[in-house]
Amino acid sequence: MIYKIIVVMIGYFFIVLCGYLIRLMLRGYEINLGGLKSAGMAIGIIERILILTFVLLNQYTAITIIFAAKSIARFNELKDRKISEYYLIGTLLSITFALITGIIVRFLIKK
Repeated sequence: MIYKIIVVMIGYFFIVLCGYLIRLMLRGYEINLGGLKSAGMAIGIIERILILTFVLLNQYTAITIIFAAKSIARFNELKDRKISEYYLIGTLLSITFALITGIIVRFLIKK
């Protein structure tokens, strides 16, 4: 039981750290979005925590709610091609890291 708790905790810790990796990967694409300083990082962390939680609960369809909510919140900004591409790259990276982490964590705790 302790093993499973540790594996899950490491999974959550890893996806929080993924924000820095995603920021590094997006560095070449940076554009000024305005808004709150570091809000994108905070949103990404929350997004990945929710996605990992949904994967661990086997609720993959719930992940679409996150993507829809982010799209609605940025609807007007997404008319700008550069912003929409930046948003899409960041969101897809975030979702991918969280999904892969969730799948690995589920595999390890099923053993």
